[in-house]
Amino acid sequence: MQDLNITLIQSELAWEDQEANLNRFHETIDRVQAGTHLIVLPEMFSTGFSMNPASLAQGMDGSTVAWMKARSRETKMDITGSLIIAENGNFYNRLVWAKPDGSLHWYDKKHLFRFAGEEKVYTAGDRHLQVTCHGWKIRPFICYDLRFPIWTRNINNAFDAAVFVANWPERRAEHWNALLKARAIENQCYVAGVNRVGVDGNGHRYSGDTCIIDPKGQVVTGMVGKETILSGVLSAATLAGCRNEFPVWMDADGEMLAE
Repeated sequence: MQDLNITLIQSELAWEDQEANLNRFHETIDRVQAGTHLIVLPEMFSTGFSMNPASLAQGMDGSTVAWMKARSRETKMDITGSLIIAENGNFYNRLVWAKPDGSLHWYDKKHLFRFAGEEKVYTAGDRHLQVTCHGWKIRPFICYDLRFPIWTRNINNAFDAAVFVANWPERRAEHWNALLKARAIENQCYVAGVNRVGVDGNGHRYSGDTCIIDPKGQVVTGMVGKETILSGVLSAATLAGCRNEFPVWMDADGEMLAE
């Protein structure tokens, strides 16, 4: 396995304005450094964290997914982020992963944020997604999923890196920072957390704190509070060294069944 070059885009989001957000990210992606294997956008990158899916949702054949596929093909980089999807009469907060060969993968948010009423308008997912990028096994999650270690558990080194896309408010930034490190340490994997900045249509402030954490819980890069293109390297040698030198994963709990 070789090193993985990853770019995290921390941006303000125009409230419920898909055209403005796609234009913003189109221009930003043009500035991503050559050699990047994966670009990660925030949660609901095309709208902001809206509870108004009836007027904003698109299908998997809609313009936003088409844009992701086109940008991935043009840049020859994997691109992922979550958006509002309508399917079979339900709405989903869905992470879509576009690959340069035109293929798509997706993950529906498992833990819906009831404090915003997300569970009242969206349908929860019930399965993990794992994608291979440049030889790395990557498992993506969405925002509130970060608080649930059983759902994000890495059993027998099933994945090498976890990606969390979010709209995580500034007032709980300490939780974001602590939990990202905890998920990296307990799972002995790299963790990339991508958050937004600015103020949304409900007046909630976001401080960003987008970052990459290594398997020992050290910040590789990040933790800034302004719009930024954050690029970093996930080291295959660091990952292997951590797992070989301190193999706590061998004593980890497996799947547990209630009596």
